[in-house]
Amino acid sequence: MLNDRHRFWSNLSRVFSGQKTWVSYASEDANDFFPKLNPGVLSPAIILYREDEIQALRDSDYYYARDYSVWKDLSLVLNNLKILENMNVKTKIKDLVNDLFDQVVTFRRHIHQWPELSFEESETARYVCSILDSFGIGYAANIGGHGIVALIQGELPGESVVALRGDMDALPIQEENTTPYRSKKEGIMHACGHDVHTSSLLGAAIVLQQLKAGFGGTVKCIFQPAEEKLPGGASLMIKDKALENPTPSVIFGQHVHPPLQVGKVGVKGGMYMASTDELYLTVKGRGGHAALPQDLIDPVMITANILVALQQVVSRHGDPTIPTVLSFGKIHSTGGSTNVIPGEVKLEGTFRTMDEPWRKKAHDHMLQICNSVAEAHGGRAELTIMHGYPYLLNDDQLTDRFRINAIEYLGAENVVDLPIRMTGEDFAYYSQIMPACFYRLGTGNPEKGITSPIHTATFDVDEECLKVGVGVMVFSALCELGRMSS
Repeated sequence: MLNDRHRFWSNLSRVFSGQKTWVSYASEDANDFFPKLNPGVLSPAIILYREDEIQALRDSDYYYARDYSVWKDLSLVLNNLKILENMNVKTKIKDLVNDLFDQVVTFRRHIHQWPELSFEESETARYVCSILDSFGIGYAANIGGHGIVALIQGELPGESVVALRGDMDALPIQEENTTPYRSKKEGIMHACGHDVHTSSLLGAAIVLQQLKAGFGGTVKCIFQPAEEKLPGGASLMIKDKALENPTPSVIFGQHVHPPLQVGKVGVKGGMYMASTDELYLTVKGRGGHAALPQDLIDPVMITANILVALQQVVSRHGDPTIPTVLSFGKIHSTGGSTNVIPGEVKLEGTFRTMDEPWRKKAHDHMLQICNSVAEAHGGRAELTIMHGYPYLLNDDQLTDRFRINAIEYLGAENVVDLPIRMTGEDFAYYSQIMPACFYRLGTGNPEKGITSPIHTATFDVDEECLKVGVGVMVFSALCELGRMSS
């Protein structure tokens, strides 16, 4: 009977030789090599099917006999074990991250104090380059605008390449925080955490540079401009060959998440974030006195009918299994008052979904509905659709590996599963052309009063998140390089 809480792994050699059994170290040191897993995180290849042992596990703290899906390949266990044995990498990373922490905080506060809007990140890029120079890290600048691509090449043999990405731009928001590092620029603020993303990636690059004697392959660090504004810095960097010479096999990105407690990360495989299209609609009629409707073509009434009709795009034309949002957030008229019907009405909205063929069909439906409803009432409609970011797809296998590695680095209690989000992110461009994993970095701390959402004037983070932001990136990159080299 398996009633010893420290015997989660036993007979390691028997599993490695292909026999079905439980594997365990009879030692508390087991967690130095394998995570203490939550239900749902174990490989079918190493589940023991004997009923008596399954019943024993049901009665213990280590019962995981369910339909497991994450460790699909036992070689992943071997690869992670190999890295940990050869480099003791987790301990080394955490020690280096702790040593570097004060500097990374300094990076973050400098960037936070001097924010720059999308496509204007010249000083931020110059600052990033100065840090890379000071640590002897090679890079290419002015990629896709103000983008920077840094390379850390391991000194052991290996041709594999892993990419890490952090964005650099800020938002047009007036900061209301009173911290010493609050924004020094009127009306501009890092309210989406890109200061955290950039400083975490700088820290990761430095740690990798310090560890390069112990790994093979290359880590490509992508410091990206203009995530917040179309057409998105990711698309411009890709066009400018940021993913070439060398070409990465996978890419990781992270984003701050205030609802998640600092010290944790969250992730979801598959469809994760929506495509984002901007809608600009102008409805034209013939204005005049509101008491003489027979002489008018009322664009307000036409607009009301169009808004109602457009809801059929989602409710009657769309597959209900495909997440879709169609919303209008702004409406105003040119002229008009209590007794004056305006000549035209303007609207602005957004369309979001997670399926590219349906996205195109929905655009066609919206154009047809706007035109036909306006014409039926004697008016005209002009709908402009600004094609935004595609939907973000987290590669299932890469995300599974990330989850396991994050559990190993942080502990199972600090890795959570996330739901689909209908917000958008230009990291999606990377995810459409290569295996990608975009995860959330916990930054909230209610005990410190750090709870404000992103894109608000009081947004801030618990800077302890920088330790996780740096460490998880480094550990994930090295585990991927180890897996690919094996």
